[in-house]
Amino acid sequence: MRCFVAIDLPDDVRGALGAAGDDLRGVAPRADVRWVAPASMHLTLKFLGQVPEDRVAAIRSSLAAVAATTRPMTLACAGLGVFPGPSRPRVIWAGITDGLRDLGSLAAAVERAVEPLGYAPERRPFRGHVTLGRVRSPRGFGRLARAIEGGKRTGYGTWKVSHVVLYQSHLRSTGSVYEPLATLSLAASVA
Repeated sequence: MRCFVAIDLPDDVRGALGAAGDDLRGVAPRADVRWVAPASMHLTLKFLGQVPEDRVAAIRSSLAAVAATTRPMTLACAGLGVFPGPSRPRVIWAGITDGLRDLGSLAAAVERAVEPLGYAPERRPFRGHVTLGRVRSPRGFGRLARAIEGGKRTGYGTWKVSHVVLYQSHLRSTGSVYEPLATLSLAASVA
């Protein structure tokens, strides 16, 4: 099974991000982008990839230890961008602007927790973001790039993070469907 560790977004942030995606689609309707449905939007902390079923309990246990020592945090989502850059766009994203230090610490703790279980640490630095779309080809991207540049200051909301989720990703022809395998409350969330 394909798995990842993530932070959920509240409905108001998902709604604002969905509206941003709709606006981008409207500006460049011919752009070759597979847009993420708002219900599927999340903030990935660690992509695990293929996970044998008999390893899920150990991963859950390691993540529970991280959650037990991590305090809730407040995050804010704002601005738009592309990875790796506008000349070769692959991912259209909204950024995390507040709470970056706490978020980075949580992502690093998750990396350390799953490494002994055989999941290599990410080589690239962690950059908290929410994926809005995946660019399939450069067709129609010029108009989209200008719209993304214009949305760099737009805010999408603030929320308190009280848990992390271990998800299983089911690949479908219509896009991925995410099933929560474990929801782990952060330390002060259970008090």
